[in-house]
Amino acid sequence: MSSAATRTAGPDHLWSVDEHLEDVLSTVRPLEPIELQLLDAQGCVLVEDITVPVSLPPFDNSSMDGYAVRVADVAGASEEFPAVLEVVGDIAAGSAGLPSVGPGQAARIMTGAPLPPGAEAVVPVEWTDGGLGEGPVSAMRARGLAPEGADGHVHVYRPAEARAHVRAVGSDVRAGDRALEAGTILGPPQIALLAAIGRGTVRVRPRPRVVVLSTGSELVQPGEQLGSGQIYDSNSFALTAAARDAGAIAYRVGAVADDAETLRSTIEDQLIRADLLVTTGGVSVGAYDVVKEALAHVGDEDEAGGGVEFRKLAMQPGKPQGFGSIGPDHTPLLALPGNPVSSYVSFELFVRPAIRTLMGLADVHRPTVRATLRADKALSSPKGRRQFLRGTYGDGDVAPVGGAGSHLVAALAHADALIVVPEAVESVEPGTEVDVVLLG
Repeated sequence: MSSAATRTAGPDHLWSVDEHLEDVLSTVRPLEPIELQLLDAQGCVLVEDITVPVSLPPFDNSSMDGYAVRVADVAGASEEFPAVLEVVGDIAAGSAGLPSVGPGQAARIMTGAPLPPGAEAVVPVEWTDGGLGEGPVSAMRARGLAPEGADGHVHVYRPAEARAHVRAVGSDVRAGDRALEAGTILGPPQIALLAAIGRGTVRVRPRPRVVVLSTGSELVQPGEQLGSGQIYDSNSFALTAAARDAGAIAYRVGAVADDAETLRSTIEDQLIRADLLVTTGGVSVGAYDVVKEALAHVGDEDEAGGGVEFRKLAMQPGKPQGFGSIGPDHTPLLALPGNPVSSYVSFELFVRPAIRTLMGLADVHRPTVRATLRADKALSSPKGRRQFLRGTYGDGDVAPVGGAGSHLVAALAHADALIVVPEAVESVEPGTEVDVVLLG
């Protein structure tokens, strides 16, 4: 790490939330761009503007199943006095060698089929007898069932204006237009547009590969039997899901027991598939906090600038944090606390922005809004700490969910926002406006 904050901070320095976040984001760099096939690029961020090479649609085509006609031939048409036109052919989507429509003529045309020469409009089949001579119809009969529908005559019962039911060439986008801007995240609609304009590959920053690893000999995998003093490992599932939600390709590693050498070996094994490592647990001041033990001196064996620093932050929950880089490629590592709420809040504040930075996004933060606090009593907060309380937000109001305990997983599951209480504030009365971080 090379930020000024890291160089000047002493071992007893109490970091602010903003200092720690700045240190993380000044160290993490966007991943190098690569060329990917369209479906492989889903969720990635474009690094170039995309210009349309061919107009969409590339030709005038019908927006209805019906008949391509000349406007003059159907002027004044009604059920009592229909226009009777000679049908000169069938035009399906993808047709070539189109028949010309002359005076008194029509061509049966399908949705998406090119408008033939001479035609000026399309009359929907519902305005005609479908060539059957039996009054208005509701749909065309299949060509295999009524091959005669492509010739003979059709009765048209309503007039049509010029260009009626015709999709004009370039009405979606025109050749030379900018289809997508650099910085766009490629979702299904963007992938569809790229395919529609003929792009088979696209240059993007790849989705970051994030490895999530939890520590603790007390942790048991869900689905297994709990023993005495054991709990289920929820953190690795929560953080892996959160990393995927942020846009990463996330890999979950099963809980590692409280053994420094085992943990160090596991982390080293994971470096080959990681652009970012996230650990949870083992960063406090207990005798079994093995992440600190395993990583505190790992930088001694790396090139200059490597290593993980463990620090205290002026926040609640999430006071103990670790951050640095390890391995030959200086892979960033964020070490989060083990309490479930502390772990998740820390992820939202520090890991998610790091993932979004790796993706090359300009805006890496969750949206923050002002909201009115709705609560039965004042909220207390420790002086000198920035507190993040779980809440539910809606219509400009926010209400706390659960208490301040960092173990309250059930309350976290019902929250869609974080209520922010500044460091200098020790009490927030109901009706006060507060900052709210939106999680949904």
